[in-house]
Amino acid sequence: MLLIEAWQFILANPGRFFGALATHVALSASALALAIAIALPTGVWLAGTRRAALLAIAAANIGRTLPSLAVLALVMPLLGTGFMPSLFALTLLALPPILINSYTAVRQVDPDVIDAARGMGMTRAEVVRKVELPIATPVIFAGIRTAAVQVVSGAVLAAYIGGGGLGDFITAGIAMMALPQLLVGAIPATLLSLGADRLFGGLQRALTPKGL
Repeated sequence: MLLIEAWQFILANPGRFFGALATHVALSASALALAIAIALPTGVWLAGTRRAALLAIAAANIGRTLPSLAVLALVMPLLGTGFMPSLFALTLLALPPILINSYTAVRQVDPDVIDAARGMGMTRAEVVRKVELPIATPVIFAGIRTAAVQVVSGAVLAAYIGGGGLGDFITAGIAMMALPQLLVGAIPATLLSLGADRLFGGLQRALTPKGL
């Protein structure tokens, strides 16, 4: 019965629903893309600088322990409310797993393989691009996969600081004790999280070299 009422709510408010869905997807995808652009090269660079790596990884581990809502709440007094503060907060949430996995993956590459590549005359950039990154791909994508699920689910909480998205239906449903409206936000958000996990799991398998 509740599912039928939720579906009827969507049919009665298609513009509102699809607008919220588009905002949720845009917010999640943008935050994940920014986190990858920042954390992936940083993690690869840190793998060769042990002293700086210890500080960065320690900071990332602290970031992983912070609840999503706490991060959003901390951003609000500094940047206000809306899409951009929510994007900033979600990017912060996505950075730790990608950074830690990128660093760990590159550090785990067999030194003998790297030495062999250098012996063949490869430059440092070629070693990273042709040797380290292909071998590290499974672990790196595991971090991206984790970050994707965290961001999609965390984007629901962006409604609390005016970020929009499917969380608007959840907060309104809780406030008004309207369970069908709550489901209008909760079910698509859950499906998006599951879809993100499957998508990046598939990319992880597709991009991993056959020899690995």
